[in-house]
Amino acid sequence: MPSEEKVSLKTWIAVGGALIGAFMAVLNIQVTNSSLPDIEGGIGTGGVNGAWISTAYLIGEIIVIPMTDFLSRVFSQRRYLIANTALFLVLSAACGQATSLPEMIILRGLQGFFGGVLIPLAFTIIVAMLPPSKRPMGGAGFAITATFAPAIGPTIGGWLTDNYGWQTIFYMNLVPGAVMLAALIYALPKSKPQYNLLAHGDWLGIALMAVGLATFQTVLDDGNVYDWFGSPFIVRLSIISAIALTLFVIVELRRDDPLIRFRLLARRNFGFGTLGNFLLGFALYGSAYLLPQYLAVSQGFDAQQSGEVMAWTGVPQLLVIPFVPLLMRKFDSRLVVGFGLAVFAASCFMNLHMDRDYAAPQLLIPDIIRALGQALVMTPLSAIAMVGITQSEAGSASGLFNMLRNLGGAIGTAAIETFFTKREQYHSFIINNQVSLLQPATRSRLDSLQQYFMSHGVPDPASAMHRAIIAVGETIRDQATVMGYSDCFALIGVILIFAVASVAVLRKGAASGGGAH
Repeated sequence: MPSEEKVSLKTWIAVGGALIGAFMAVLNIQVTNSSLPDIEGGIGTGGVNGAWISTAYLIGEIIVIPMTDFLSRVFSQRRYLIANTALFLVLSAACGQATSLPEMIILRGLQGFFGGVLIPLAFTIIVAMLPPSKRPMGGAGFAITATFAPAIGPTIGGWLTDNYGWQTIFYMNLVPGAVMLAALIYALPKSKPQYNLLAHGDWLGIALMAVGLATFQTVLDDGNVYDWFGSPFIVRLSIISAIALTLFVIVELRRDDPLIRFRLLARRNFGFGTLGNFLLGFALYGSAYLLPQYLAVSQGFDAQQSGEVMAWTGVPQLLVIPFVPLLMRKFDSRLVVGFGLAVFAASCFMNLHMDRDYAAPQLLIPDIIRALGQALVMTPLSAIAMVGITQSEAGSASGLFNMLRNLGGAIGTAAIETFFTKREQYHSFIINNQVSLLQPATRSRLDSLQQYFMSHGVPDPASAMHRAIIAVGETIRDQATVMGYSDCFALIGVILIFAVASVAVLRKGAASGGGAH
């Protein structure tokens, strides 16, 4: 019986080491976000340029994830994973020593390129080394890397930066990285490299994918900064990205041994499961970006204060995720995923009526509910999506599944940033139209503010009225800002409802009971 399948301690050590790597790789996507002002100050840059500190890492990561299956076969999974782990740690330490923006961008790009390998290989090792009855346990560990790491990243980054300096957010990788290296060296089974595959590699596909994804990621990260298609720079990058990615898909569909097996998406469970994963990435990374932004802009929170609030979207997941495999044995995995997505969506809709006083106490309950919803999704979703995927297809499926979640996250962050800008402008326009100097309520408010300023050291009535008008304008801007953030939470909630719909059409498969892939 599947429940009696035994797994050796050595195998669990290999899985555990791989999961540590995936956790670190995902954590490093978000950990710099709350610390960007400090990093920018440390390397002497700022403004729009500082965003490249995060963008460079994402570009490196999103390019290498689809290549991982092919390169791990060329060099052998053991050698490739150990080498990339070592290089990721070296690059992490080097980032902490960076002294200029160009140096940081290069180091972060390389860190992302070597770190991105750790995500799909952890997933592949779970599928390849664990029997079907044990994969939900491995999937629960992977869920921690996929959902807990983005939620806790700003918390860790903010706390380390405020207490020990921004360099420590890079140095923190070294200790768990050393444990991971030791585990992999001891436990990963040896296999022979296949260097002959290099002669038959999909090099045209790799080149097209690298150009397409790099330009697309740049468009997503910098589009809002440069007014999207109002910028010739963004237009040129968009055209290059569209052409390169279109050609890439055509090349992959025509090859017998493609870099990415897009035909796997034609399978009902993998296709719709990957769509759900893409939408989940949108919501996960979008909310992880949105909440610290709201706290910093509307409430004036510093990095550590924002991190303390964000912790409530992460810490409860550690208590729930270990029990998800048990739920999968009791209930249809589709119901577990759907319920988790619905709870996640409900937590977003709870933030629809925020006001200027909506801060940490008011966010506590929605954050805990969001954490519970997120914890229920990843393990059963990956199990259902992998129904029918063979071990020979696991590497390619893992690369595609994880790449699209990260791509969904990149699109989600860009969409939230742009959507907020447009909705803030909309609300500001609507409120300004309703606040007319001809209206008695407006005149009364201005008169009372004028009297307030005159009683607090502004003797000139004209100067006091000028300050009153400025104060009313600031109030309008504050209200429009908060309403814009509320609309962004609504957008994430709607996206999650679409994710529920994608899960509803999945077949039950073998994952529901034992969690088999």
